[in-house]
Amino acid sequence: MLTVPPPMALFVVSWPTSELRGSAARRTGLAGHHDAREIIADEHPSNGVTMTDLSAFVITRKWPARHPERLQLYSLPTPNGVKVSIMLEETGLPYEPHRVGFETNDQMSPEFLSLSPNNKIPAILDPDGPGGEPLPLFESGAILIYLADKTGQFMPQDPAGRYATIQWLMFQMGGIGPMFGQLGFFNKFAGKDYQDKRPRDRYVGESKRLLGVLEQRLAKRRWIMGDTYTIADIATFPWVRNLIGFYEAGDLVGIADFPNVGRALEAFLARPAVGKGLEIPGQDPVPA
Repeated sequence: MLTVPPPMALFVVSWPTSELRGSAARRTGLAGHHDAREIIADEHPSNGVTMTDLSAFVITRKWPARHPERLQLYSLPTPNGVKVSIMLEETGLPYEPHRVGFETNDQMSPEFLSLSPNNKIPAILDPDGPGGEPLPLFESGAILIYLADKTGQFMPQDPAGRYATIQWLMFQMGGIGPMFGQLGFFNKFAGKDYQDKRPRDRYVGESKRLLGVLEQRLAKRRWIMGDTYTIADIATFPWVRNLIGFYEAGDLVGIADFPNVGRALEAFLARPAVGKGLEIPGQDPVPA
C-alpha cells in the first residue's frame, strides 16, 4: 500500500479508500489502453511499466514525474483545462500538475504530442489505470467520464441517469465550448479588428441560443441534472465564466437575461474545489 507523502502546494493528498478504488477499477473496463500505451511509450521490457515507473512514457522526458504514484495532469487554466483540475480537486484523487505553456508552444512538442496527438490540453497519465496498468488519456470530456468511473463520483450510477449526464456533457463539448470560443475570438482577440461584424454576430446569436437552452434546463433545477452536481456542471460552467469574464462578452450576449444560468454559475464558483481547480496549474514550477 502506498504511503501518502506530506502535503505540498498544488497537490491533493487524500487517497480514496481501497474499497472505492477496487469497485471503481472493476467498473472501469476501458478497452484499448494497452494499444494506446504501446503508441506513446518507448520500447520497454516485457514486464511492462509498473505503477510507480512512468519513465517509458515519452512525455515524462519534458515533464518528469516527481511523484509517479500520482495521476499526472498536463494542462493550463483554460476553460477546458480547468475541467480536469476541478474534477481532481472535487474527487480528492492525488495528482501532480504540469503546466503546458502555450507561450512556448509546449503543446506542439514531440513529448506532448506523444500523449495528446491533437495538441490540445488537458491530458492525463494515470499510473493506476484499469487493471492497475498506466492509462494515458486526452480530451477533457473523456477524462471527466474516466475520472467519474474511477472514483464513483459526479456521475449517476443508474444507466439512464448516466447517459443523460453524458448527453449534457456532449452539449457542452459540441456546442457551448466551440461557439463561446469563436465568440471570444471575434470579440476580444484578432477577430475584433474585422470591420465586417457578421461573423461576430453569428456567434453572438448562437451563444445566446445555447444560453437559452441552458437557462430553460436550469429553470426548475439546482444543477444541470437536478439536485445532483455532476460532470455536466464541471464541464459547462468554466465556459460560462470565461464568456462573461475573460472574453468580456457578458453584455454582448445579454447575460442578465439568463438569471438561472447566473445563479448556477455563482453556486459553482462558491465550491472550494472549484476555486482551487481554476488556478491549476499555476505559473510557478511545482516544488519537488
